[in-house]
Amino acid sequence: MSDLATPRKQTKPGILEPVWDFVDRHFRLLTVLPAVFLFLALTVFPLYELFVMAGSRISFENAEMIRVSALQDNLDKLMSDWIFRKAIINTLIFVFASTMIEMILGFALALAVSQIVRGRGLVRTAMLLPILIPPVAIGNIWRLMYNPEFGIINALLQGIGLPPIDFLGSSDTALLAVVLVDVWHWTPLVFLILLSGLEALPEEVMEAASIDGASYRQKLFRIIIPLMWPTIIVAFIFRSIVAFKVFDQIFLLTSGGPGTATEVMSMYVYKVYFQQSQLGYGALLALLTIAIVCAYLAVYAYAQRRLSKGW
Repeated sequence: MSDLATPRKQTKPGILEPVWDFVDRHFRLLTVLPAVFLFLALTVFPLYELFVMAGSRISFENAEMIRVSALQDNLDKLMSDWIFRKAIINTLIFVFASTMIEMILGFALALAVSQIVRGRGLVRTAMLLPILIPPVAIGNIWRLMYNPEFGIINALLQGIGLPPIDFLGSSDTALLAVVLVDVWHWTPLVFLILLSGLEALPEEVMEAASIDGASYRQKLFRIIIPLMWPTIIVAFIFRSIVAFKVFDQIFLLTSGGPGTATEVMSMYVYKVYFQQSQLGYGALLALLTIAIVCAYLAVYAYAQRRLSKGW
């Protein structure tokens, strides 16, 4: 009884209690801070260095890097650089052609595989094979297939009575040949993204449409595509960004040739940096490439919002 009647002694708050209280109130922010610092270290600082380099002419003397202010010279060189303008056009053609073909083929394959009851997992695994092949191997394989003398593609053309075509050596066909390689390599990824979206669609809606007598075309354009629109947008944006950065396929198949037929922005920046050793001008081209990609994404995001309102 005496213990119950005696009031419990109040303990003073510990020294670390305000610290723990701060951690509890800002726990989410504190968990994100390491990623923010890592982002700043790996993104903002390199961008700052690019800005500094873009306004300089850099040379090396006695193993020391010497910077001379030359922003106006780099800008004048950019205005007269017809090769970079050609690289921009080739990049836009490559991005639009490869992405659109991959989206159409990937969506068609996803629709076809979604109707398969047995063996869907086997088909999905088989579709992963092109993604798993290293880019170096892909470049060598397709160079052999495109070979005008003993390549399998020209062998098939000759088998049906057509003359052989130098796909990689002709300026008329080189860019298309590179686009086809990219389509073969990345269509499976688009297929997997869209197939996952199809499998996540509510079955009740599809069953209700079937009961109401809707045809497959009506279900496709009035139910499947509107519900799949966010997944389609994600797949398209992802593939567009990766296509803008294409380098390995161009480097291995054509190195930007013949002439400037397959010269893209990333390939040209590489040549300016490492083959011509124009670090300042190369930094300016890299910044302009980043600006073009950001502008493309901004325009696409605006068009996507307007189109979503239309749905």
